Amino acid sequence: MAKDKTQYTCTECGGNSPKWLGKCPHCNAWNTLIESVAESTAPAKNRFASLAKTAEVTTLADIDATDVQRTPTGHDELDRVLGGGIVEGGVVLIGGDPGIGKSTLLLQALDSLQRAGLKTLYVTGEESGAQVALRSRRLGLDGSQVSVLAEIQLEKILSTLQATQPAIAVIDSIQTVYSEQLTSAPGSVAQVRECAAHLTRAAKASGTAIVLVGHVTKEGALAGPRVLEHMVDTVLYFEGDTHSSFRLIRAIKNRFGAVNEIGVFAMTEKGLKGVSNPSAIFLSQHSEPVPGSCVMVTLEGTRPMLVEIQALVDSGGPSPRRLSVGLDRDRLAMLLAVLHRHAGVACMDQDVFVNAVGGVRISEPAADLAVMLAITSSLRARALPKGFIAFGEVGLAGEVRPAPRGQERLKEAAKLGFSVAVVPKANLPRKGDKAFEGLTVHGVERIEEAMEVARGLG
Repeated sequence: MAKDKTQYTCTECGGNSPKWLGKCPHCNAWNTLIESVAESTAPAKNRFASLAKTAEVTTLADIDATDVQRTPTGHDELDRVLGGGIVEGGVVLIGGDPGIGKSTLLLQALDSLQRAGLKTLYVTGEESGAQVALRSRRLGLDGSQVSVLAEIQLEKILSTLQATQPAIAVIDSIQTVYSEQLTSAPGSVAQVRECAAHLTRAAKASGTAIVLVGHVTKEGALAGPRVLEHMVDTVLYFEGDTHSSFRLIRAIKNRFGAVNEIGVFAMTEKGLKGVSNPSAIFLSQHSEPVPGSCVMVTLEGTRPMLVEIQALVDSGGPSPRRLSVGLDRDRLAMLLAVLHRHAGVACMDQDVFVNAVGGVRISEPAADLAVMLAITSSLRARALPKGFIAFGEVGLAGEVRPAPRGQERLKEAAKLGFSVAVVPKANLPRKGDKAFEGLTVHGVERIEEAMEVARGLG
């Protein structure tokens, strides 16, 4: 009996190699080549011919383009991340750590859509129908009419989708589905890519919205090749600490809405509940102002959120440490140099630790001013006044640059009762605007001006 020919496939890019190598020759990733059975090279019919639609060449002006219809899921935070709701024929990929709540949230969303009169289908490849039913009862979804199919064979799933024609279907998870056209095992690069391609084309052809649940690697990225993210319309990441009851859903890609939108959920005994005011999560409840703390307004997609930046400056040794959690470490080193050169605040022999409260990650440079004020406050052991916020980008020349959509940031701070703000001069509100009543705004152009204003207020 002839031995099956094997090849080595990269789990990152999907490239093939005839022999094992430590580094993938296609994407240069280390230790990503996995042995698999080579596919037959015998001629076969085109597997995608029945799903592909032919179209004629048309100019953009002649194409009848209308806004996509959206169906709300019944969960405002999920709708916010999706861009307003489920789109007909859209394919969503959602990934996250095991046990973080992906299946729970999707089961809740399907139940809400079913109660609104839509036909739904939940395809589970990791659990039995009885396990899904037990979870629904734990979540309080009594009398749920969501259809459940326990199946991992792609061809049977496609035939069920064609026979039932649901408005939305969930595939939990794509790594368990396999196609008979391929000989490799479920979860391999070839199977994941093949099954995702077929399900995506089926969604576009029938108008059924499909949600794919994806596993993540130990580094936190979606398992399987990155080509999986290119096939789908929307990519969502489920984030959160298992020790905390709060979960974040972040949109990484969205063809029907804004990217970097964020949805906040709280895990309760009855499942995931949306958090309408997430700023309360990221603010510490100090009875009195403490040194080293400064509140800023950051933007997550279109949502302004208040986040507390904490800094601790302590005497260090001959090689002081610079550590930041939730902020860019290289940017922290740059801000300390600007603080020394232009504001005369030296931290050369000090350990500097900076943290964004609540586990949130801030990637925008508008946090610069709040970080520098928190560091100065901790170094001098003088607390900033109560109800104080700051935001703005700081350049290497010491200038304070405006932050995008500064008016919305200030409105959010005024709405939550903050009274004093130090912001870039270009972000000053217009005179007479009643939306900022009770909020005193100081506009600054340079970092030394911001330090003087903070010193005077303190």
